[in-house]
Amino acid sequence: MANRLRELTGYTPWLVLMLAVDGLAVLMLWLANVEALRAMACAVVLATMVPFALVCGALLWRAGRRRRAFAALLNTPDEANEEALVKLLPPAEAEDARLLAQALRSREEELADRENRAAGYEEYVELWAHEIKTPVSLLALVLDNHAGEFSEDVALKLETVRTRTQSLVEQMLYYARTEGERKDWRFERIDLAEAVEDVVADFRPLLAERGFTVDVQVDPAPVMADARGLSFILSQVVANAVKYAGDAPELVFSTEAGEDGTVLRIQDNGCGCKACDLPFVFEKGFTGSGPQKVKATGMGLYLAREVARELGLGIWVESTWQEGFAVLISFPQVK
Repeated sequence: MANRLRELTGYTPWLVLMLAVDGLAVLMLWLANVEALRAMACAVVLATMVPFALVCGALLWRAGRRRRAFAALLNTPDEANEEALVKLLPPAEAEDARLLAQALRSREEELADRENRAAGYEEYVELWAHEIKTPVSLLALVLDNHAGEFSEDVALKLETVRTRTQSLVEQMLYYARTEGERKDWRFERIDLAEAVEDVVADFRPLLAERGFTVDVQVDPAPVMADARGLSFILSQVVANAVKYAGDAPELVFSTEAGEDGTVLRIQDNGCGCKACDLPFVFEKGFTGSGPQKVKATGMGLYLAREVARELGLGIWVESTWQEGFAVLISFPQVK
């Protein structure tokens, strides 16, 4: 209705012009013969208004058809919708409509091609991530079977390399998963204390290499999440703590009661984060300021937040520069 009123407004100058002509005709009748004016004035006005109303109605009906045909072309820019719109347009506008349809079809084909390439890339990354686990697992097996053949220092360094490689592989896999269309989360009851212990065990060689003191104060508590997704989130937080560790590094895991469930707090005593950087720590590629950030990729916390969103978990940080960094993860109450 509003569209029709706006279109009618466009015909207002023509109506004013026609009424002005009617006014001139009435004036001429009045000057010629007052009796003729009384008899013909209404007829003159009606003879103008009725055709005007009919013409406006026809134009509005045709404009409605053009509008619907144009919307159909935008939605599906095929040749059938193109021809349907062209038939309703004058020749000058019809050529523009054909150019628009061709541009839309070209853009649609380009988007389809990009989607296909993105899907292929996603499949390749997932395949690569799964395939690379084989040599990483072989490395772990060799280290386990020949541990006595290496010195303690060499064995620890090799185990550190294995842990770091596995973490990077998982990061690439979850990046592809969060950016892609396919989701395969499996939600189940998980004991939060066991999940934390498993991640700490995986990172134990790397934590030992950096001289970390680890304190786990997590009480057994059931949470609802995807086991692999939760493990990935915790791994990224621990890897972040290792990356920015200072002297005599510490890592503390603790739980507290939140408003709607359990909150897991992971606190380190590293360099922390400047107040100006704090609102952006979860942004993709954000590395922050300071000499410790030179080797940062800005992907770890970003991916942790994206996976947390997928799992319906809350995640935020607390930090004071040079006084440590804390990541907090909230889990909904399990009923």
